[in-house]
Amino acid sequence: MNVLWIFAHPEGRSLNGALRDHGAATLRRDGHRVRHRDLYAMGWNPLVGPADFGHDPAERLIVGAASERAHAAGALAPDIRAEHDNITWADALIVQFPLWWYGMPAILKGWFDRVFVQGFAFGVTDDAGRTLRYGDGGLAGRRALVVTTAGARSSGLGPRGVHGAAEDVLFPLLHGTLFYTGMDVLPPLVITGADRATAADRTAAAAALDARLHALPTADPIPYRSEHGGDYADDLTLRPHLAPGRTDPAIHRRPSPAG
Repeated sequence: MNVLWIFAHPEGRSLNGALRDHGAATLRRDGHRVRHRDLYAMGWNPLVGPADFGHDPAERLIVGAASERAHAAGALAPDIRAEHDNITWADALIVQFPLWWYGMPAILKGWFDRVFVQGFAFGVTDDAGRTLRYGDGGLAGRRALVVTTAGARSSGLGPRGVHGAAEDVLFPLLHGTLFYTGMDVLPPLVITGADRATAADRTAAAAALDARLHALPTADPIPYRSEHGGDYADDLTLRPHLAPGRTDPAIHRRPSPAG
């Protein structure tokens, strides 16, 4: 597989940096090809602006329309086009970052804002004119694995933890970005207690990462419901007979065969 590793941590000597280096070596030993995008080292610009699209700053900027026109014309900024080339090359994306304030660092959010433009990652349609998203879209056919570290204990990020279940905390990224654009999203790897990690903890984290990477080509993705699979009504709400009485993010997952 061709694996694009997107890394967003300001310190390469961190636990994240060690895991990134260890994981890349594991992938290469397994015969995969790896490209790195170290956003801090690159000095990635996270700010969307008129220059991204060759847009006249004197005119009102409507980001979606401007980005779609620029993408169609091959006129996006060179740094965005370079990221598109990397994504097109990739069979899988690994997105790695420390969990800060229930989300990703701003530089990584800005990478998604600038790179996942309309007409490339989303805003594509099929021959019938239907918008392709939530299980289909511009990035369909790729796999995605999120690797994140958190200072919280595992119990605090569990199903009844005060911070919320880790997969629910990451729902905007897993479901609203990666699955929205059509990728098969694997269950995230969340390394807890990162600020207090001992040597033994680091060894365990590397082993957990290895297991995920060995399984990258074949692991079952999170079974999110596709938009056009019949589970949603025309107003995009889940049909009443599915997960009745519930409103948590997990309703957007198909139940396991066991119930």
